[in-house]
Amino acid sequence: MKDQHYNTIFWAIVTCLLWSTAYPFIKIGLQYSTPIHFAGTRFILSGLMILPFTVRPREYVKMILENKNLAFWVTILQTLINYILFYIGMDKVPGALGAVIVGAQPFVTAIVSRIMIKDERFTRAKVLTILCGLAGIVLVSAGRQGFHLGMPGEVAGIIMIFLANISTATSNVLVSRDGKRMNPLVLSSFSLLVGGFLMFMLSFAVEDVPSKPDFPVKYWLVLGWLAFMSAFTFSKWYVLLKRPEVKVSELNLWKFIIPVFGAILSWMIVPGEHADWVTVSGMVIISISLIWFFGFTGRRERPDERIPAGPIAK
Repeated sequence: MKDQHYNTIFWAIVTCLLWSTAYPFIKIGLQYSTPIHFAGTRFILSGLMILPFTVRPREYVKMILENKNLAFWVTILQTLINYILFYIGMDKVPGALGAVIVGAQPFVTAIVSRIMIKDERFTRAKVLTILCGLAGIVLVSAGRQGFHLGMPGEVAGIIMIFLANISTATSNVLVSRDGKRMNPLVLSSFSLLVGGFLMFMLSFAVEDVPSKPDFPVKYWLVLGWLAFMSAFTFSKWYVLLKRPEVKVSELNLWKFIIPVFGAILSWMIVPGEHADWVTVSGMVIISISLIWFFGFTGRRERPDERIPAGPIAK
């Protein structure tokens, strides 16, 4: 059981490390394509990449039909609603503010999972880790770009990103709660392929998609990496969510390290980006809180230390 616990931690960190590469590469891709069209193309490719590693076509279709409600809602919540709101919302708000809202996803997931899964609880250790993680996110984002809120449209952007957090959190809970009988590779390939196709078609109705696109090699390299990254990360995350010992809220705490990896990556590849004490302080706070939770408390916390759940537990 201990080996399984550390295996989960290892793959959670690897998955979040790969996810952190999305932000700088998405910015490059959007220099040549529109948001929804680019996202749709990316996810179609991701779904196709996973297909050869799933099951035989007849078993694939049977599994989708037997779990059609789960497949439908994961496609709608995780791929369509989440990424459409995310792309549009991030286009409306300052980068630092958007990063904080996106970084608050573990907090949103903790609330959603507490509502939808009776075994999920707000423990003192979990609450403290979430608060430290949020504080670290604020420092990392403020250190890199600084905060400001100006145009009224930015309020709409904030709401969109927050709703995107709720959407992906709900999808995570559904996979953990209802996905025990479904192959995670089948689920990820179907949701990415179908969701990507719907986004691709939608882009022609709502965006000014070039009729004869002439993309440079850089675009195709970025698109290829993002497609592979999505195929791997979503499939691996669904595998981790299905493990019986994994709690959704605890697994999602690892997403606090995404902006940490993102900042380090920016220092390495983005001209003008450099380390500063505010950003490093945020990284240290996030790292210490996660090491403390998963290394010294977390799963070993005693039942009598739990914070009373209140009326919602009924």
